[in-house]
Amino acid sequence: MSPDAPAVTSGPTPAGRGLADIGVVGLAVMGSNLARNLARNGYTVAVHNRTPGRTRELLAAHGDEGAFVACATVPDLVASLARPRTVLVMVKAGDATDAVVEELARHLEPGDIVVDGGNAHFLDTARRERDLAARGLHLVGAGISGGEEGALTGPSIMPGGSEEAYATLGPMLERISAHVDGVPCCTHIGPDGAGHYVKMVHNGIEYADMQLIAEAYDVLRQGLGLSAPEIGEVVAGWSTGDLDSYLVEITAQVLAHVDAETGRPFVDVVADAAEQKGTGRWTVQSALDLGVPVTGIAEATFARALSGSAPQRAAAREAGLAARTAGWDVPDTPEGRAAFVEDVRRALYASKVVAYSQGFDQLAAASAEHGWDIDRGACARIWRGGCIIRARFLDRITQAYERDPELELLIADPVFAAAVGDGVASWRRVVAQATLNGVPVPAFAASLAYYDGVRAASLPASLIQAQRDLFGAHTYRRTDRPGVFHTEWSGDRSETRVDA
Repeated sequence: MSPDAPAVTSGPTPAGRGLADIGVVGLAVMGSNLARNLARNGYTVAVHNRTPGRTRELLAAHGDEGAFVACATVPDLVASLARPRTVLVMVKAGDATDAVVEELARHLEPGDIVVDGGNAHFLDTARRERDLAARGLHLVGAGISGGEEGALTGPSIMPGGSEEAYATLGPMLERISAHVDGVPCCTHIGPDGAGHYVKMVHNGIEYADMQLIAEAYDVLRQGLGLSAPEIGEVVAGWSTGDLDSYLVEITAQVLAHVDAETGRPFVDVVADAAEQKGTGRWTVQSALDLGVPVTGIAEATFARALSGSAPQRAAAREAGLAARTAGWDVPDTPEGRAAFVEDVRRALYASKVVAYSQGFDQLAAASAEHGWDIDRGACARIWRGGCIIRARFLDRITQAYERDPELELLIADPVFAAAVGDGVASWRRVVAQATLNGVPVPAFAASLAYYDGVRAASLPASLIQAQRDLFGAHTYRRTDRPGVFHTEWSGDRSETRVDA
């Protein structure tokens, strides 16, 4: 500990200081940066960490950024807060969150607010909200996106919970959030677990977006033989058009980076096994429960799992399961190569639109299932800044839901229908070429299959339903008259209407 570092205060606020506006419990990077963001915006912030050293480090390094109150214990923190007391909890999701929320609840009073800013599962949030409501307390599950930098400079914030809690908390969160065109990237999402659910789907879309960008990189590298820095230049150019987004921007930075130790492109020395913390899996699991096809998000999640399946991948290589390639059909001319790059760009944009469309479908289904009344246009609006999936075309999504708040399918909006339609030929060429040459493009292909399926006049599901009726008497509907029917497959194959 530095000799100049302040000691952690025991008891309420130091003499001469007013009560704090908000408390922050958990001072790892995200918690510390949110505390600093609050202090920079003029709020007095009481801070506490289970390990006192973190509190001392925060104040020693950043205590001059605003008004902080260092608290040694949770009772000290609670005593330091103005009423209704508001405490932001930034600890690991799961048991740690339960423990901190319970400890806070023992010292808080009716009307006080606990904000869980971690990546909690929405059902856990709903449970905690019910438990605290029975004690007269408010639990707000707030999804916070933007990473370490966003937490400090302005994240996208997705708070759930009661309207009463948001009346107190909302102005504070809106002030510290990112702003686009003067509009805060924060809004009240809905009751109980709605905020964390929207954050979960945000992360699912993020999985798909990242996988699609990685597939575009792989196709350009395999198909044109470009180096990572050369692809970085291509991707940097994409940032000036429809693909302008945070993820595309940082992709260009990563591909341009050179490993200092080896002198090789940095991406070439990173092991090809992508990790995950669970929100992508939760998104897919919930979509399955709701019966919503989020195929692009699912394939992106499975692609991460496949990348980490080292024994299986090694076994396939050792078995000689190498793909027989057809050769890339790219004219070796500047014009031919440029056309191939443009095909990949169009395929990437169309696939991204599908991923977002699927995510917004899932939000609508979950909102109906849980009675949350989620405003999808508002979600698109608050994702325009601060968050990881912020992108130029979120403005267009916001406008689509302003035109029709009950829009059944995002890609049916005229703007997106035209945009995706313009890219279909390119999309098909990219998926076909990659498949013929053994380059896996699961998210590209699944997104294209979804697009073809959702617009098809008829699907082979008729055969599946007939099979189900034969082996399990699961019944079927007919195209030529109403009703539910069953065929006596093991008997005379007569048909019976079973809903009459």
